[in-house]
Amino acid sequence: MNSSLRNTLVVIAGLIAGGIVNMGIIMISGSIIPAPNGVDVTTMEGLKETMHLFEPKHFLFPFLAHAFGTLVGAIIAGKFAATNQKTMALIVGFVFLIGGTINVYLLPSPMWFNAVDLIGAYIPMALIGWKLTDSKN
Repeated sequence: MNSSLRNTLVVIAGLIAGGIVNMGIIMISGSIIPAPNGVDVTTMEGLKETMHLFEPKHFLFPFLAHAFGTLVGAIIAGKFAATNQKTMALIVGFVFLIGGTINVYLLPSPMWFNAVDLIGAYIPMALIGWKLTDSKN
């Protein structure tokens, strides 16, 4: 298989797998740390209107979802890329970073969470994912 095609496919696979991990963690988060009373977490509008009711504990699972989703996606991209494993893992991280940046724009989350999430959940986790697959360790 052509290395460019393979790299494209592994990045797509990493994004899909990372997205599944992300959504899985988000879906179970409410059973571990329930949303505040009266909060509708099923719609973007509901989140926007009630975000001020969230406490710091409510941001733990979104951060973990973003971090572990990126990590899994980067591991897949780094492990199965034909060439440029680090670059493929970082592409996954940057795509998820773009998604996180869009979320920051759309949701009125606290600034401390936005900073921790954007700085810690995407590029560092993509680099860790690549390092975990780097055979030269």
